[in-house]
Amino acid sequence: MTLFGLADCNNFFVSCERVFRPDLTGRPVIVLSSNDGCVISRSNEAKQLGIKLGAPLFQIKNEIERHNIAIFSSNFELYGDISSRVMSLLSKHTPDFEQYSIDEAFLDFTGLGTSEQIRDKGTELVRTIQKCVHIPVSIGIAPTRTLAKVASKFAKKYPGYKGVCIIDTDEKRLKALKMFDVADVFGIGRRSAKKLNYMGIKTAYDFTMLDEKTVRQWLSVTGLRTQKELKGISCIQMEELPMKQSICTSRSFAEQGISEQNALEEAIATFASDCSRKLRKQKSCCSGINVFARTSLFRENAPQDYINVNATFPVATDSVIEIVDKAIQMIRSRFRNGFQYKKAGVILYGISMKNAVQYNLFDTIDRSRQNKLTTALDSINSQYGKGTIKLAVEGDFANSNAVKSEHRSPRYSTKWDEIPQINCKK
Repeated sequence: MTLFGLADCNNFFVSCERVFRPDLTGRPVIVLSSNDGCVISRSNEAKQLGIKLGAPLFQIKNEIERHNIAIFSSNFELYGDISSRVMSLLSKHTPDFEQYSIDEAFLDFTGLGTSEQIRDKGTELVRTIQKCVHIPVSIGIAPTRTLAKVASKFAKKYPGYKGVCIIDTDEKRLKALKMFDVADVFGIGRRSAKKLNYMGIKTAYDFTMLDEKTVRQWLSVTGLRTQKELKGISCIQMEELPMKQSICTSRSFAEQGISEQNALEEAIATFASDCSRKLRKQKSCCSGINVFARTSLFRENAPQDYINVNATFPVATDSVIEIVDKAIQMIRSRFRNGFQYKKAGVILYGISMKNAVQYNLFDTIDRSRQNKLTTALDSINSQYGKGTIKLAVEGDFANSNAVKSEHRSPRYSTKWDEIPQINCKK
């Protein structure tokens, strides 16, 4: 019997902070987005207090004080390093392993024994990761990747599973689907979920009861594959898993914002570079780019401006040089003096798999050379830390005062000068 696993780290960013702060166990903890804007990760204790994902920090300050909630600025260097340690352990315990995101990975348990033996192996993995990295993990196991995602949600939600939920019979599958909201199904986006809800489709089970012609008409062949997966028919390969259709990096700037052209260009270059890195990580290319910047919506007496520019690439690309160069040209063409820009960002769209890119016969860019350079940059930054080597146009934006990070924890595992200190008393 074919059985896939989905390993999902619980409340990952919060769990990373607790690795080096065991005193936070049992205390509500939240992690904030870049520039300390809003909540992006919550401990179970914070969830129980009603803290919502995406809640702006200024709106929950009273709750933070009232309930003694620990707050952290995002520390992606720490999270990335701990993620690599978790993924390394997962890869050593299963023959076929594919990382899907910073805190998720698909595993192939096919041929590794009976359902009970595979459940035991999943339990062993949960214990090993907890022991070696101190990160809690939930594992869902099922005949398809989509069902494995469903199972992982149950493993995370219900303590009785002890971190491992397996859907290995039709009875278990039907019971799980009847309890599972269609909006939470892997591969069904918000728009599709709203459309399905409008038609009276509330649960994943309801979705499987639709005839295939209707599903294909409403949600195309992608939706039909998802339905088959929920029925227990494996038809989605790793390279066909839902890919991000757009990639965005944006920030709200500290204090009054940015008014100088050079500083804004450095910010845009940094965002574009980060987007290109995310693009390459999922082995894809983009055909379009959007650059935006705006003044504060809350300063009504200050001059207002909104920059929003779109452009396309003649050939879909993942080159950091090409993407950053285009972004700089775009912001430069629209920048005006006299405005305090409070937020800016870059969005890449028209995403496609890199191996499906159609090249232009008259292309003037030496893509082979750019690919080699980009590969070298990624390799060095992967080994020595993000930002070790970067394009000169990025300047020092990441370390500038424009980025607010008042509650960042030390980068314990990647910086020698920030390792934990131990005071020994005689």
